[in-house]
Amino acid sequence: MAPVYGDIEKPFKRLFFALPLSAQQSRAVAQWRRGLALRSGKPVPAANFHVTLLFLGAVDAAQVPAICAAVDQLALPTTPPRLLLDRLQVWQRANALVLEAQQPPAALLQLVYGLQQTLLPLGVEAASRDYRPHLTLARDFRGRPPEASSTPDFFLAARHFTLYESRKGAYWPLAQWPLSN
Repeated sequence: MAPVYGDIEKPFKRLFFALPLSAQQSRAVAQWRRGLALRSGKPVPAANFHVTLLFLGAVDAAQVPAICAAVDQLALPTTPPRLLLDRLQVWQRANALVLEAQQPPAALLQLVYGLQQTLLPLGVEAASRDYRPHLTLARDFRGRPPEASSTPDFFLAARHFTLYESRKGAYWPLAQWPLSN
């Protein structure tokens, strides 16, 4: 059921921008995660692996074309972001097991900031917390990070970024933008 505001019913979409992983990268991360022998949490399906750039939350469906048009005008980083996911962490407040980047690249931070600024005139505001690039491995995770047989070392050379809609646990790409010429 769509959220209702007053007497007006509006369809909303749950949206976010992210860097997708290739099928090969998703398989490699999923295989590495299997080696953790998780005893807690719900593993995120490998098909849903991504690095969130900007979470928009519930957005009026009628606003999606304006969001895409604004992002079409976004000044992209001069070099595509190259991200190394190299630290296994538990985010206690979110109850999530994640792979983080110890050193977020400047091009990635520039892209995230650009998205935030581009969407402000449309009334889309970023979360008030600092941006921490990560890939969620499991939700509802409790406890300490599990012991890994090998250090995480996943390199993501982003070729494009995508606007996704989250629908019943699946992520549907709505639009994508190239990150290189």
